[in-house]
Order: sequence, then C-alpha cells, then structure tokens
Amino acid sequence: MTKYFTVHPQNPQPRLLRQAAEMLADGNVAALPTDSCYAIACHLDDKPAVETIRRIRGIDERHHLTLLCRDLSEISSYARVDNAAYRLLRLATPGPYTFILEATREVPRRVSHPSRKTIGIRIPDHPVALQLLQELGQPLIASSLQLPGDALPLNDVEEIRQRLDKEIDLVLDAGSCGVQPSTVIDLTSGAARVLRQGKGALEPLGLA
Repeated sequence: MTKYFTVHPQNPQPRLLRQAAEMLADGNVAALPTDSCYAIACHLDDKPAVETIRRIRGIDERHHLTLLCRDLSEISSYARVDNAAYRLLRLATPGPYTFILEATREVPRRVSHPSRKTIGIRIPDHPVALQLLQELGQPLIASSLQLPGDALPLNDVEEIRQRLDKEIDLVLDAGSCGVQPSTVIDLTSGAARVLRQGKGALEPLGLA
C-alpha cells in the first residue's frame, strides 16, 4: 500500500522526512520532488529497489541513473572530479543539472553505466529533497518520474496516485514542481558536452 505524505515545499515537516528516510533505508521506493521535476528514488545499496525503478521507468542498465547528493564533498566519494569539473560543479550546484562523471569504486556496479563505468550526479535545489538527503545521511539513486510512452514526467500527485498506487511505496507530495527534467552535461571527456537541454540554463555556465 502506497503511503502519501503531504509536505510543505519550503519548510518540510522534520517528522515526515524522518519517516521517509527510514522507509528508504528499509528498501522502499519513493516519488519525491526536485527542482526540475518529480523523481523516483531509492537507497543506493538496495538492488531490488533499483530494479523496481528500472521496471517502472522501462529502462535497462545502459540508461544512466542519477545519484542525488547533499553537497560537493559527497560527490567526491562517488565520482572522479578534476579541477575543471569542480569549477563547473561549483557554479551549477545546487540546481537543475545532472553531470555525467567517471564513477569511483564506491558506486555499486549495477547503478553505473555497464560499459563506460560512469554515473549521473546532481545536487537538487529543492528543500524537500535536500533535507531528506540530510536526514538519510547518504545519496539516493534516482531517475525522473517519466513513465514509458509519456512525453513529460508526472507532476500531479493525483495522477501519480492513479498510475503508480501500490507500484511504489511512498509519495512525498509537495505540490507541483514542474515537468522539465534536468539539463544533462557529460564531463567524462575533458570538455563539457551537453547531452540534454532541460531546465538548467547553459548561459550561466558558459556553455551556450
């Protein structure tokens, strides 16, 4: 049975975030708001939960999943970041950007790209997501909540209820947060390469 927590988008209730973090630590799958769109997320080290996300999204292991991190210091544990990449990350985070980086050995093999050993990393600029990550104390593995055949991610919680009730374990309802996914930038080849133009603007990063 899916649980629904109605959380304040700017000042989320600590009690509810604590319960959500406990559920995620126990292997549950949750829908949560970010600064670009709703995401579907789970504990980093939970293989069955990761497989549930891939099944719901209709994606295989070649599709990058994303690590939602609290801050830049946490990113360095899971991805190799050189000086040029670090400068760009400082400019862009927190914000609606996902960066493709070389994964470290801390990243479970099942969530990195199987042939390239890379991982998507982002620090979401949304109070609910950030405070949930603080409560959990480690990253979440996530993907945009966009179902197979849909042109846009799900944004309305009632529609999420209709289509995913009993498919996922928890929905953190913070109201609408948009339907534009994050901008994806590949930093694995030295120069920054834009793979997807999303909500994150390129001009502030000097990439337009």
